[in-house]
Amino acid sequence: MNKYSIKQLEEIANNIREDIIRMLVAAGSGHSAGPLGLADIFTALYFDILKHDPKNPDWSERDILLLSNGHCVPVRYATMARAGYFDRKELLTLRKLGTRLQGHPERVRLPGLESTSGPLGSGLSQACGIAIAHRIDNILNRFIYVVMGDGETDEGNVWEAAMFAGNNHLNKIIAIVDRNNIQIDGPTEAVMPLENYKQKWEAFGWYVIEIDGNNIEDVIDACAMGRAITEKPVLIIAYTIPGKGVDFMESDYHWHGAPPNQEQALKALHELRTLGGKIRSEHE
Repeated sequence: MNKYSIKQLEEIANNIREDIIRMLVAAGSGHSAGPLGLADIFTALYFDILKHDPKNPDWSERDILLLSNGHCVPVRYATMARAGYFDRKELLTLRKLGTRLQGHPERVRLPGLESTSGPLGSGLSQACGIAIAHRIDNILNRFIYVVMGDGETDEGNVWEAAMFAGNNHLNKIIAIVDRNNIQIDGPTEAVMPLENYKQKWEAFGWYVIEIDGNNIEDVIDACAMGRAITEKPVLIIAYTIPGKGVDFMESDYHWHGAPPNQEQALKALHELRTLGGKIRSEHE
């Protein structure tokens, strides 16, 4: 991919948020908060960090990107479309019968998806399996990125995979946890407290980086640092605002699994267009 300036990436991320709103209102179902909060991370991944080729999704030298919290897949679809994997018009088929854009990603439906995800907690185990296979095959030039939700790490198999990766020094794994502090039933610290989060991952043998997940430059820099770590797997705790960019959605757990209606979508798009105008004015 061509390199973009940070301001250009911020504009792309804002456009992706607009696409997410359009997708969700057309579908009439789906998740709003997580995808909006992850737009900066996915923009950084697809437009700067990942080694990939939209015209050749199965390129043998590509990096691997797994989305463990599969319900957040609208952000991945919107970003892939902007990156050139498929026509943006297809985004409006989200969750329709027979579409390639299912409510959770299905690997065999859409080129460029590396795994099917839905059951929470599975992505890190999949990353471990790929990392071990690459080690056996002496594939040394590919990184495995896995995006997870913080509420998802209530699942015990996440910690089994974390222990396995730490024990086997799977240094090609860079995991990014979307630390937005909400899950479907409420704030994470009310449902199942996760803190002290950094120390927990370190205790499992991981190198941990904490960043502002809505700062694209921070995401790019953290992944660069992660690729330089040679002795451990890397965990990036990315603090994000769920519903980012839409004032009435931000930090409200009720939007975890709810789409906007027509009126709410119009209001959200107005906010995002206003924000987009501010970003563009900074280019001038």
